[in-house]
Amino acid sequence: MPEQSYLAHWKEEISQSPNAIYLTLVDALAHSIRKGDLRDGDKLPPQRTIAEHLGTNLTTVTRAFTEARRRGLIDATVGRGTFIRVGAGESHWRHTGPAVVDLTMNLPPIPQDPPLQRIIQTDIAAILKQQDLNSLMSYRVTGGTVEERQLGAKWVAPMIGQRRTDEIMISPGGQSALAAIVSTHTQPGDVIVTDRIAYPGIRTIAAQFDLILVGVDSDTEGMMPDQLDRVCAQHHPRLLYCIPTIHNPTTATMSLQRRKDILAVAQRHHLHIAEDDPYSLLMDNPLPALAALDHSRVSYVATLAKTLSPGLRTAYVALPNADMTRRVTAAIRAIALTNAGLLSALTARWMQTGQAHTILHAIQKELRLRQSIARTVLGEQHCTNPDGPHVWLKLPAWWGSADFVAYARRRGLALVPSTVFTINGEPPQRARIALGSAPDAASLEESLRGVLSVLQHKRSPGFADIV
Repeated sequence: MPEQSYLAHWKEEISQSPNAIYLTLVDALAHSIRKGDLRDGDKLPPQRTIAEHLGTNLTTVTRAFTEARRRGLIDATVGRGTFIRVGAGESHWRHTGPAVVDLTMNLPPIPQDPPLQRIIQTDIAAILKQQDLNSLMSYRVTGGTVEERQLGAKWVAPMIGQRRTDEIMISPGGQSALAAIVSTHTQPGDVIVTDRIAYPGIRTIAAQFDLILVGVDSDTEGMMPDQLDRVCAQHHPRLLYCIPTIHNPTTATMSLQRRKDILAVAQRHHLHIAEDDPYSLLMDNPLPALAALDHSRVSYVATLAKTLSPGLRTAYVALPNADMTRRVTAAIRAIALTNAGLLSALTARWMQTGQAHTILHAIQKELRLRQSIARTVLGEQHCTNPDGPHVWLKLPAWWGSADFVAYARRRGLALVPSTVFTINGEPPQRARIALGSAPDAASLEESLRGVLSVLQHKRSPGFADIV
């Protein structure tokens, strides 16, 4: 297709879309690839030329190309230019067909002892006998009842200590809570600082609210304070988003001193923190959360999706004060309205009877077994946490992340490439393996042996057959 034709299409898409220009440009590029207007190996015009044709600035095009590269659509080489990636028209990593086991979703394993299905059936029957059906099936109080918030405060107390009930609220899932916190603290165009390799959900939120993400380098303990200090001085962010415990995907856990150092930087730059803590309760003795160390600066989210089940659609949120609780509750009401009554009743019953802790302990035990299997099969060189739900797989030199995941999928294995997690800079030669979604330990071991065979397969470099 002539260059001017697809550029004209992109320009038209930008003029009609209400979304951020850089995201519209990436979507238009992907559409051109799917239609066949751009094919594997096609060279794109220089970014400056594209900017001039579209009537936008170079920074916007550069940002779009960074996102397109993250999605596996393009490759760029200094001195050669930017090319459509081989296989860019395919879904490189999402599980869309039959696989031995889907290892993309970070789910807690469903315990067999106690038998979760029987527990749910018994408890739902008891709830329907004891509670009014109209109340269960109607709209709920946004943020939870007083009793539900008291139960939530008790659940998160091991990480954040005792909290007043008016500083706790219930959210229909962790993502809704994070979106509400972010929207409360930012305006379009503001900067959020996070790990350079970060949970993809924060990218979704940033795109929705037209916010700019800036990544900070990490080491084995997570985000580095000196790098955070430098980024804050340069970009003046409004908010810091982080996962201090069993980071997704790198598995890094901040030491107590690292947590204090990060808080010191945040205090120096008057920075509010959104602390995402889905995994701490998978550990027997979790470190104090940032919210425990600096009550006034941190909004804290602990979803049940990783410790009990995503099917509960419940997260507990701790805010710095009652006024912030009211503001975030209002944001939740605008985004998701409220929790589902029947699920809220089931969750509350589990908290009251102690069933939640019984299920949690079974999940802890199963995840530790699965981590042991992963270390035995894959070796010790990968990033893991013995209590965590995933492995940050280190790839050999001959495998790029997107190509490795695409090849693994053709071998019946669904993984997630590092491009999905990369905020800025070069994606690392890594892929994430979720250990909890396999139905049992035996099928997980079989799948991990398949991953090992893919790791050991030496694929020829791209364009090797072109002369």
